[in-house]
Amino acid sequence: MGATIKDVAKLAGTSTATVSKVMNGSYSISQETADMINETKRAGGRIVCVGTTSCRTLESLADENGFFHESSAWTDIFIYPGYRFKVMDALVTNFHLPQSTLIMLVSALAGREHVLHAYEEAVKERYRFFSFGDAMFIS
Repeated sequence: MGATIKDVAKLAGTSTATVSKVMNGSYSISQETADMINETKRAGGRIVCVGTTSCRTLESLADENGFFHESSAWTDIFIYPGYRFKVMDALVTNFHLPQSTLIMLVSALAGREHVLHAYEEAVKERYRFFSFGDAMFIS
């Protein structure tokens, strides 16, 4: 889809960024769901987000100790390299386009070198980018 390793490297190597627009939205979590996630964490289980929206939602909801309580609010969290994840252990996500806030979120979790390697393979093998393209599991 026109993405090159140079495009990816340009953004993924950034440690800070100025972004004109970050996706935002409202979220809510029931006490039942909060308890289930908290028990999973206490028992040593992993929290795997499917998609960057669920990642951003859980990271917004978690308290400073990584636990959840019933809540409804609005988020405009921007996750980029250097962010310390409170809750998420792994992520299933698409190959996002370079120069997007989503590629920065992926770089925050996987690290710049892993992202560059994955995208190098994706470009070489002609993976599809965009929302309905190929996906990757990052842990």
